[in-house]
Amino acid sequence: MGDFRELSPTMLASPQIWPDDVATAAALGVRLIINNRPDGESPDEPQGPAIEAAARAAGLDYVAIPVSHAGFSLPQVEAMGEALANAGGKVLAYCRSGTRSTFLWAMAQAKAGMEPDAIAAAAASAGYDITPVRPTVDMLAAQAKG
Repeated sequence: MGDFRELSPTMLASPQIWPDDVATAAALGVRLIINNRPDGESPDEPQGPAIEAAARAAGLDYVAIPVSHAGFSLPQVEAMGEALANAGGKVLAYCRSGTRSTFLWAMAQAKAGMEPDAIAAAAASAGYDITPVRPTVDMLAAQAKG
């Protein structure tokens, strides 16, 4: 069973999922799975194509926005924002621990205008600390306000 953590009523973050976890996600109302893990990062765990196949078989959408340990880029933040905006329902994003997925969600939410303190509180309630990306979250939120 996956360790799905609620960031919002429509957003879940998770450590690495397995094909069997896709059915659980679907039963929870997930419509889109976002893979934030680069293929090959941990060869003994399921790679993107296996999760994508399970998602498609369950009638779910799937998108890969891999984030390496090198960090985040604005195109990744924008891709996450677009995926969330077009999800049509609940989203499950995963990476090795769920942290990169949470950070990318946090930055996309800030870019969309969500208040940084609310983002930080939502992440904390799911067991994630966005302190390492908080300056970027604050900057994106300030830019969103104009």
